[in-house]
Amino acid sequence: MTRNVVRIDEATIFELLTVTSLFLVALFGTIIAYQAYRGYRRNDAPSMLYLAVGLLLLTLFPFLLNVSVTTLVSPKQIVIALLENVSRLLGLVAITYSLYGRH
Repeated sequence: MTRNVVRIDEATIFELLTVTSLFLVALFGTIIAYQAYRGYRRNDAPSMLYLAVGLLLLTLFPFLLNVSVTTLVSPKQIVIALLENVSRLLGLVAITYSLYGRH
């Protein structure tokens, strides 16, 4: 299987904007999750912990999965999409639980 590696100096503006936007989503999601975690530690509120975990699964983990799995294994694109979507689904479940679960 051959891989098409795009060098940074050969990337199109669309490819650069795509990677930049994915990185920014992961960065801001992580910052917000950290604040939720601080709220959990300060107030001992389990709902804030579930919110933090949900945000990480929704924003950071799909980015990390995409980068790490693509770099290490080079699977088919559908495998990466499945892993990202499972992470997002688990993140939404955790956020929903933080809002409606019994604590």
